[in-house]
Amino acid sequence: MTSHDRPTTDAHADTDPSAGPAPASPDPGADGAADGRQVTEAALFEAFGGVRGMVETVAPGLLFVTIFTINKDLHLSAIAALAVSLVLAAARLVRKDTLKHAFSGVFGVAFGVVFAMMTGNAKDFYLPGMLYTLGLALAYMITTLAGVPLIGLILGPVFKENLSWRTRNPGRKKAYAKASWAWGLILLAKCAILFPLYWWADTTQLGWVLITLKIPPFLLAVYLTWVFLAKAPAPIDVFAEMEAKERAEEEAEERRRAERETLDRVADDLGRDLVQEAAAEPQSDPPQGGRHRR
Repeated sequence: MTSHDRPTTDAHADTDPSAGPAPASPDPGADGAADGRQVTEAALFEAFGGVRGMVETVAPGLLFVTIFTINKDLHLSAIAALAVSLVLAAARLVRKDTLKHAFSGVFGVAFGVVFAMMTGNAKDFYLPGMLYTLGLALAYMITTLAGVPLIGLILGPVFKENLSWRTRNPGRKKAYAKASWAWGLILLAKCAILFPLYWWADTTQLGWVLITLKIPPFLLAVYLTWVFLAKAPAPIDVFAEMEAKERAEEEAEERRRAERETLDRVADDLGRDLVQEAAAEPQSDPPQGGRHRR
């Protein structure tokens, strides 16, 4: 994604014709760019759950639409979808993994199950998730217009930069704004496909289209985010800055303590010297005057 500078040699350097071509020196800029890309990939993987997060997102809906396609049983389909989401969450609990992706899936499926059971319409199983997608698309765009792009709020803690990109790293803020626009527009396009199907298509058609649109838009948005951030300036590690500041304050306090102890010792030594000098001085007798005559 980024260009690499080619290593250059000095034209006036002495060379040995018999030595053969000199090996090219490594390009530190290329290494830094590669490290930046790896950090960005790791952060995106952590923030969005990676492959396992995608499985936890797709599996309940896939099971619901598969069972409903076979037997048209709303209750069985809903219970199976909720059960598999609980199993996935329990697996994360056993492995002591991050629970946010599993629990978000459980809550999303639970809302869909409750809503479908209340209305008796199987298509309503998908409606809460569709409304959430629409709200998320609007949130990405509105926060970007407000100067605080949502993707920066999500990824800032992951990159250990918090909100430093808002005022101290304008290039990174611009990249977050581009990524947020990408997420917002992609999710809005997804909603533009799904909501007409909610009204016109049956449950099976809507379900399979929704499953089909689960992963590709997500991967496209993640890829564009990676592209924008890989070209952006490196994040400012505010946690490292805070730790360095705390260490500097501790060192300064230690120096002040050492200086106070040194001054106290000097004062004590001076006091002892003065006392010893005063004790060493001879005591002079007071002058005796003659007797007074009457």
